[in-house]
Amino acid sequence: MNEDQVKGKVKDVAGRVQRQAGEWTGDAETEAKGAAKQAEGKVQNAWGNVKDAVKKPTTGADTDDAEKDDSAVRDDERDSSRRRTG
Repeated sequence: MNEDQVKGKVKDVAGRVQRQAGEWTGDAETEAKGAAKQAEGKVQNAWGNVKDAVKKPTTGADTDDAEKDDSAVRDDERDSSRRRTG
């Protein structure tokens, strides 16, 4: 978890609390400020998720699956050519 994810989550929760307090007290301004803070936190958290995803190295699992798929295709082609000639 990176710094943007943590700060974003904190803002999200603080905004949610502030928004809820505004709802309970009937204070529309507090409710709006809380909703804005909550949205800001969600955006910052999402930005942190993007940064985290870019940083993660590829594991090579995708290439292994592609190689398996290619070998399966080659096996199918070989089997179909045997049926045609045999």
